[in-house]
Amino acid sequence: MAVHDHALRAADRAAAVAGLTTAVVVLTAGSALIGVGVAGAGGAVAGIAVAVVLTAVSYACCDRLALSAMLARPVSEVEQPELYRLVRELSKAGRLPVPRLFMSPADQPNSFTVGRGPRTATVCCTEGLLRVLDEAELRGVLGHELAHVSGHDILAASMSAGLATVITFPAGLVRFARPGAGGAGGVPAAARAGGGSGSGSGSGSGLGLVESLLMLVFGSIAAVLVRLAVSPEREYRADAAAALLTGDPVALASALRKADPGAAELALAPDGRRLSVGHLMLVGPFRPEGVARLFATHPAAGERVRRLEALAGYRR
Repeated sequence: MAVHDHALRAADRAAAVAGLTTAVVVLTAGSALIGVGVAGAGGAVAGIAVAVVLTAVSYACCDRLALSAMLARPVSEVEQPELYRLVRELSKAGRLPVPRLFMSPADQPNSFTVGRGPRTATVCCTEGLLRVLDEAELRGVLGHELAHVSGHDILAASMSAGLATVITFPAGLVRFARPGAGGAGGVPAAARAGGGSGSGSGSGSGLGLVESLLMLVFGSIAAVLVRLAVSPEREYRADAAAALLTGDPVALASALRKADPGAAELALAPDGRRLSVGHLMLVGPFRPEGVARLFATHPAAGERVRRLEALAGYRR
């Protein structure tokens, strides 16, 4: 068991480093080529400088960008004593520092982890997740999130989310320019309510024509970087590591059976900020249509459930 766990963590670490390195190299090369096309050799230097600045900003602010995209807030132990107890138990079992805990007001059952490493990790659960899962299922989900921390793949996932957020920022500026188009902080009212059913549909996403065109251009670039940095295998590895950590793969499988259809029913609206962090989630938070399809990195929930049940000894 210990050898298997060590192999999982080594595979996570190697895949994360390779994916993030590839994404940064592609971003730098692309910026240099654009600079050459615009201003020759001097433009190439400027393009590389821009890529370096984007990478630095993403590294420094990736966790805050992801949490703000989901309107998450810190949650105290007085508010959620059971959540804190489970996280402490799992952190101790996994020999990890206890992460910070945040909560998003979204009705969609989902969760994600951001940070640059185990000591800066933050686990965020939606209010919808805490409502629909029982204790064993929540334990399985938290084990999955901590598996991302122990596997050292949260840096790649968080930085790619930060890069995608910065790259798609020009599209978000259009929303600020439209009077009455958004609520406080430029976030639509539907987003503040947590994204109800239908909020993820293409025409109902709240994107204007100019914003949609900008998202098509900048979103495509951001999606390439996310896909380079994050592999669907990341979720399979975290599921397997969570099964080892909690000793209950069936509980996580049960949680996925609830979270996946719940996320489809209460799909989030695919604006630029949330599109950039969708790959961090436990299950895909958007309907697979339009620009959101470009950012889809989650494997099918049914296959994840099948693999978890196979770990428990179920045969089909």
